[in-house]
Amino acid sequence: MTTLTPDHATRFATATLSHLGREYPYKMDLVLNGPDDAKRPREHHPIFHGSFDWHSCVHGWWQVMRLRRLFPDAPFASEIAARADAMLVPDKAAVEQAYLARAVPRGFERPYGWAWLLALHGELALAEDRAWGAVVEPMARAVAAGFHAYLPRLTYAVRTGGHPNTAFALVLAHGWAASHDPALARLIEGCAQGWFGDDNDARPWEPSGEDFLSPVLCEGLLMAVTQPDEAFARWW
Repeated sequence: MTTLTPDHATRFATATLSHLGREYPYKMDLVLNGPDDAKRPREHHPIFHGSFDWHSCVHGWWQVMRLRRLFPDAPFASEIAARADAMLVPDKAAVEQAYLARAVPRGFERPYGWAWLLALHGELALAEDRAWGAVVEPMARAVAAGFHAYLPRLTYAVRTGGHPNTAFALVLAHGWAASHDPALARLIEGCAQGWFGDDNDARPWEPSGEDFLSPVLCEGLLMAVTQPDEAFARWW
């Protein structure tokens, strides 16, 4: 198994911190409902306006916060904490949450960005010396409510190897829900069994030309984390 060394951690942290707050270039996921919606990225997303797009910025925050927890004495840890103290504050989080609540686009960052937001909150909640987790929790609860409403309506899992992949998102969401929303964890477990429980082979046309995820391996990982060991062994 590859070990994350302090040198590797420093390189990851340095790279991510270099773009975490960089506003441009930025790919907005925005439906203009009127002239007032034509704003800079940081006006819509005062926290997550870096790293080219919203979900990448959320993912980047998860990465640096995890590195800080794993390497608390590393030189980069204090810079991460200072950045978080400045950015993960209630007034900025309120603007982000208001954007999530917009009626259009209803499915903003669903499910990939939703899942990374839950993963980020789960990581922040482990930092007991800071209020970061409490600041982001209302957003996480809003996303969890979105999953509660969305999953029962999703007739079929999305099995592409890109951002819409259902299994990948639910791996992250289940990791959060196991500690923060047991009802959502149970819902995900039932959905995983319903969508994937009867699968008995791997699709031979994987990967396709634009995949960055393996749909089959994501499905297998979801079943591994949502099913009892013996049931997963039989399924696998």
